[in-house]
Amino acid sequence: MSQEKGNKARSSLLPEHGPLDENGREILLSLKHVDITFGKGDDAVRAVQDASFDIYKGETFSLVGESGSGKTTVGRAVIRVNPLAAGEITYKGIRISGKIPRALDREVIRNIQMVFQDPAASLNERATVDYIISEGLYNFHLFENEADRVHKVEAMIEEVGLLPEHLTRYPHEFSGGQRQRIGIARAMVMEPELVVADEPISALDVSIRAQVLNLMKKFQKEKGITYLFIAHDLSVVRFISDRIGVIYKGRIVEVAEAEELFNYPLHPYTHSLISAIPIPDPELEKNKVLFTYDPSVHDYTEDKPEFVCIGHDHYVYGSKKEIARYKAIRDAGVPVKPITIRDPNAPVEGKAEEKRKQDENLAAAIREEELRIPPTHDTGSVWYKIFSFILPLLGLIAMAVFNHFHHFRNAKACKKGAIAGLIFLAAILVIFLLLIVLAVI
Repeated sequence: MSQEKGNKARSSLLPEHGPLDENGREILLSLKHVDITFGKGDDAVRAVQDASFDIYKGETFSLVGESGSGKTTVGRAVIRVNPLAAGEITYKGIRISGKIPRALDREVIRNIQMVFQDPAASLNERATVDYIISEGLYNFHLFENEADRVHKVEAMIEEVGLLPEHLTRYPHEFSGGQRQRIGIARAMVMEPELVVADEPISALDVSIRAQVLNLMKKFQKEKGITYLFIAHDLSVVRFISDRIGVIYKGRIVEVAEAEELFNYPLHPYTHSLISAIPIPDPELEKNKVLFTYDPSVHDYTEDKPEFVCIGHDHYVYGSKKEIARYKAIRDAGVPVKPITIRDPNAPVEGKAEEKRKQDENLAAAIREEELRIPPTHDTGSVWYKIFSFILPLLGLIAMAVFNHFHHFRNAKACKKGAIAGLIFLAAILVIFLLLIVLAVI
């Protein structure tokens, strides 16, 4: 079969175009109520919960949030590395999450490529640059003959700003920026439609970052590539993004167009991220008042929060009362001021009061973080289970003591051992009573 026929056979596994939304935009990728969990049972960690958003053909959709918020977890789920606990991911309207046919899996791999955060760790140090870039071509037979492969690789290495003589070298012979260019070339040579860029510039110098971003924009303009851009630096995200999604502790809290989000950061967490962007002027930066996000401001005890559109293609997560307030702010049309600059000539008392409030907010955030981090000796050792199994009543007392001091793993171990011990003693008692009954009979 010729290469042309082979390409047609592969492309037939996915439709040429994805479904259209109500505004006529083609939806390339869609996440619907996605949950991602690591571990099982009591040790399970829910890394992503109820994540939903669409990525349109030809756009750059950025996913931002602090470290550990679940950004990379979502990106790895898109390329089918992380399995879903619930929900689904569709590509051009076809479900690609979960178990799918092998032929479709290969087509998805070819169409969705990833650029990794660490350019050193993501490249095979024992392979030449020529093989690293050609590996995808070999795996999917995307060349007619050796001359065609060499031509494609040389053309791609030049497009990313390197030279053909670099192809015979190894990754350790390059700088960080050059390695990242090799990683981009490896992805782009596959001619993908969607590229998941997982913080591709965070490990690079500031001057090199601009070069890599311009290179990615160049490929998007020339080849119509769609990006899922994962980052934590909002100043960079504003430059490269068409739309932005904000994620906090695995939950999408706000999605909007880039300028819309920066002009109207409605969710308090988005507000705090934007307020943390450094100001180039040192005097202004010195007098800037940081906005600290406090999750306790939300009261979801009575009204269950939802992720809804408040108009202007702007989605926010909140209760009905919060959504009504966000909608009123947006409908007023007055941009929200996320950054406050303190008056350097303000009375000292005012500064002291302001600093006191900031310290209180910071202390509250630290206390919440400390509660999430288990104490040093909270190991849940198997010896606690054995002790509680032998002496169940003492084990239950120990469980109560551990709970009081927030040693939840130790408390759980005592609880399991005590329950098992009580069941064992009950079984022995039942057997003993049965033996007595049989002896009397």
